[in-house]
Amino acid sequence: MHWLFGDQLGPHFLTPGEDGPSRSEPLLMIESRAVFRRRRFHRAKAHLVLSAMRHRAAELGDRVTYVRAGTYREGLAEAAGSRPVTVHHPTSRAALGLVRSLPQVTVGPARGFLVPQEDFAAWADGRDGARLRQEDFYRWVRRGHDLLMDADRPAGGTWNLDHDNRQPPPRTPTLDVPRPYRPREDEIDDEVRHDLDRWERDGDVSFVGRDGPRLFPASRAEARAALGRFVERRLSSFGPYEDAVLAADPVMSHSLLSSSLNLGLLDPAECVARAEEAWRAGDAPLNSVEGFVRQIAGWREYVWQLYWYFGEDYRHSNVLRHTEPLPDWWNELAADDVRARCLHTVLAQVRDTGWTHHIPRLMILGSWALQRGWDPAQVTDWFHRCFVDGYDWVMLPNVVGMSQYADGGRMTTKPYTSGGAYVNRMSDLCGPCRYRPGDRTGEHACPYTAGYWTFLDRHRTRLSHNHRTGAVVRGLDRIADLAEVRRQEHARGDTPP
Repeated sequence: MHWLFGDQLGPHFLTPGEDGPSRSEPLLMIESRAVFRRRRFHRAKAHLVLSAMRHRAAELGDRVTYVRAGTYREGLAEAAGSRPVTVHHPTSRAALGLVRSLPQVTVGPARGFLVPQEDFAAWADGRDGARLRQEDFYRWVRRGHDLLMDADRPAGGTWNLDHDNRQPPPRTPTLDVPRPYRPREDEIDDEVRHDLDRWERDGDVSFVGRDGPRLFPASRAEARAALGRFVERRLSSFGPYEDAVLAADPVMSHSLLSSSLNLGLLDPAECVARAEEAWRAGDAPLNSVEGFVRQIAGWREYVWQLYWYFGEDYRHSNVLRHTEPLPDWWNELAADDVRARCLHTVLAQVRDTGWTHHIPRLMILGSWALQRGWDPAQVTDWFHRCFVDGYDWVMLPNVVGMSQYADGGRMTTKPYTSGGAYVNRMSDLCGPCRYRPGDRTGEHACPYTAGYWTFLDRHRTRLSHNHRTGAVVRGLDRIADLAEVRRQEHARGDTPP
């Protein structure tokens, strides 16, 4: 019997061979209620995960035993007894610890990623003390998988086209691009929603956020349709504005494929192959294709590998000694309590959909948490719970390393935070706001601008020695009203801005 976890739902988890189940082998899926009791997940995320699992079970028919149990151990005992069970390497340390503790379970290699873990470890160990930078890894993956390569050179003669992909948004409320793929709900979605309602009424679980019509694929067919629509109708406009933000257009030209990849409905190899085919056919420009390939073969793969390579102690990294708890308004996604238009807009997107793209995550949500000195472990857990594509392996390196700089630079060369000027340049969020990005103090002082300077002030000793932040830290001595900024932000505390 072969066990499929809820993020192992694509055909590549069934491929027969030495390390996989045969086509005739019976399958097992376990829906564990304990998963939803342990964390207060976003309601839309819970709905998507359960819908995807039940859709997959319906596709597999009599071949699969689908068990609804209190815990994975209980489900395994009910369905398999003492019979041998195989499973592909799970995506979290907790799940891996569980399956390895079960004597009847044999764990095979991970699927759903481009690089085997042992290959990454060999590459990383061979760096001779050099930092494990994403750009170096990305180029290594491109070469090894022949992605966007012309013989031994990168397509177009350059590896990195970020300079073409950092344009501010157009002066229009939305991008003029075709709408993304959206699925249609069915009776399985209705059943899941009914079950979630009942669990909440019974007090068995509690959720956060809103659960409207499902926005993301829950089956292989839907995921393939979403991939096809993106490549054929939206990929060409993706690159230039991938770092831009529009209040009325949270999706812009983004692919919305992260949840499908992280549920295992899509394989990263097919996604990057489709994008490259579009470029070679002349249907999409190289900068857009390279930006998309970088997201999957570069960043997603890099984050997965670092999750395992850095070890469990990485979870407790906190070099900035940030220990403030997350306030209730943040945990409740109470966007209507927030007056700062950028944070209100993005927090409302999370509340309503469980998703927003990478720049709002990093430069609005993550930046606010970093400036306020919130506990990085709590911030990591919040991102894990509140995003439809959030998993432990996804959020731990992204939040601890990239967003909160809690690892002191093992992943990135500087903290990713800014004042209101960056938000104003890369979005249309600041114009109608009551706050002014250029004001540090006073009635209209931008909380991001004031928060940025107080963050640098608190950590000036550490950041003055960083080659990317040293100059701006030295500029603190030229800010005549710095003492007033400190008093103002101390008085603000953790109230919604």
